[in-house]
Amino acid sequence: MPTALEGHGQLKLNTTLGNRYLIQEVIGVGGMGAVYRARDLHFPNIERYLAIKEMINQAPDPAARKAAIDNFEREAHILATLTHPAIPKIFDFFSDENSSYLVLEYIPGKDLELLLEETQGFLPINRIVEWAIEVCDVLDYLHTHKPEPIIFRDVKPSNIMINEHGHVVLVDFGIAKLFKSGQKGTMIGTEGYSPPEQYRGEATHSADIYALGASLHHLLTGRDPRLEPPFTFSERPISQANPAVSEELEAVVIKSLQYNPQNRFQSAVEMKEALRNTIKKSPSEEPAVLQQPVDVIRVETGDPSSRILWSYNTGDEIRGSTIVNEGVVYFGSYDHNLYAINGKDGALLWKYETEGGIVGKPTLLDDVIYFGSEDNRAYAVSTNSGRLVWSFATEGPIRCSPQIAQNHLVLGSDDGYIYAVNLVSGKITWKVDTGSAIRSTPYITDSEVIVGNEHGEMFSIDFRGTIHWSFRAKRAITSSPWVDKGVAYFASLDSMFYAIDCKTGWAIWRFRMGKGSVSSPFKYNNYLYLGSADGNIYCIDANNSREIWKYQTGHQVGGSPVVYKDQVFCGSVDGHIYCLDYKTGKLKWKQETGGPITGTPTISSQTLFIGSHDHHLYAIKV
Repeated sequence: MPTALEGHGQLKLNTTLGNRYLIQEVIGVGGMGAVYRARDLHFPNIERYLAIKEMINQAPDPAARKAAIDNFEREAHILATLTHPAIPKIFDFFSDENSSYLVLEYIPGKDLELLLEETQGFLPINRIVEWAIEVCDVLDYLHTHKPEPIIFRDVKPSNIMINEHGHVVLVDFGIAKLFKSGQKGTMIGTEGYSPPEQYRGEATHSADIYALGASLHHLLTGRDPRLEPPFTFSERPISQANPAVSEELEAVVIKSLQYNPQNRFQSAVEMKEALRNTIKKSPSEEPAVLQQPVDVIRVETGDPSSRILWSYNTGDEIRGSTIVNEGVVYFGSYDHNLYAINGKDGALLWKYETEGGIVGKPTLLDDVIYFGSEDNRAYAVSTNSGRLVWSFATEGPIRCSPQIAQNHLVLGSDDGYIYAVNLVSGKITWKVDTGSAIRSTPYITDSEVIVGNEHGEMFSIDFRGTIHWSFRAKRAITSSPWVDKGVAYFASLDSMFYAIDCKTGWAIWRFRMGKGSVSSPFKYNNYLYLGSADGNIYCIDANNSREIWKYQTGHQVGGSPVVYKDQVFCGSVDGHIYCLDYKTGKLKWKQETGGPITGTPTISSQTLFIGSHDHHLYAIKV
């Protein structure tokens, strides 16, 4: 096979870089190199795509060459410290001859500059504002980063990707800088978007606020600031170019573009709140992610086979699972809200808003419901009033589902820690560093907590916070363990389904699937049920890992199955909820929703409750 470095340092398609990355497509070109889409050949059974950013260093001056390499390494080091859904993950960094490479998470989608070019007329105003709000979220994360804040220094439409789910991802950290008060640096950025002080070598948090305002001005008016005299936005009123823009939104943009940094918004959070207020004053435009959800929808499909009783529309994707208690359905949405819904008619009882998406399943004890958010906090909220009892901060997004044991809330965070938090006070009792993000829901026995992490380790931790044992899979463990009779069952992205002895951490058996799995198993009558990215729902004999049956859905199965009255219920990314016979795997019925299903069904009073990425919670007759 030819190497990837033939020619003049530019990678050729269908060649291999570093004996690992198959170069498939050029997705961006810059002055110092290109960005490629590549397939990771270390995982031949999984189509794992990566983005490879190339820097070709041809500077004749040794000092300039060293500076270019230092800047590229700085980008790698900064990215390696960041964990945020709107920031690409970094997997590798290396140099070869005259080139250096960053191996990054591949983000399918388009940047805002390209979307603007492809759109006839103007982009939807509320959609622009929603994206700006998400940019504010990631800027706040960077500006409050510990131990040192980070200034992005190059916010512009071409560096704001919109991924396949319609959400923002901030790309190209090549000139991002750790901020130290009073420190000056070289003027760097993009003319037209950079604020006056950045031209003087000064960049604070306010520089990113200004650049976001300049980007908003460009998106709302269609006028590229790089083609205009610098700092002349006030001479080009937004409403003159686009009369549909409200006075409130124009005022937000004008404030962010003030020449004096002290007259701008003083934080990304402040700008975010101002932007959110403009959406509330523009209820007529669709889609508007942060608008109030509409009333419950009575489904009139005209299809007598439809099992949908009602659906409730939230402002964004529902990725997690529900919990039902005394006829009330509790669930989180990516619109940042936890909802309490009447299970009989779908009427909203209350909702509690956080600062991040809610992707885990809540848990409940007495009159308090507990849940985590991607805003790095765990919350305790009264089920009677929907008001906050307490909240607890971690150093990373909380994407797992918390559990309750011994008067403590036990949960993991993307900061790598598993926490035990006192239910009454909301204060930490102990925490254990597992070394990698925890998105697996802890399983709690009488004496231990069993939980996996994204580094591929499953841990047994006692209630004093001491690690008893750990088991290592080859890839991430997002699957939540099912523990029964001293055996923990769970899956991994390494395509294996494991049974582990809870006393020793030794493997009892392994079962190979076609692809990896983030699904959590369900055990019933000595059968184990599990979904996989290969599109199958599996039934496995718990004693010997023998495959009993498998059912092929139309896409990956990221959700987890449940068994109810000898029937297996499981959702799929193909948008369907499936009902299968638990012994034979034969299809009894399936019900379509409007988007992928990644949560676990909850069944109560002959009704199945499930959320979908189409923003709806469904009540389905079983």
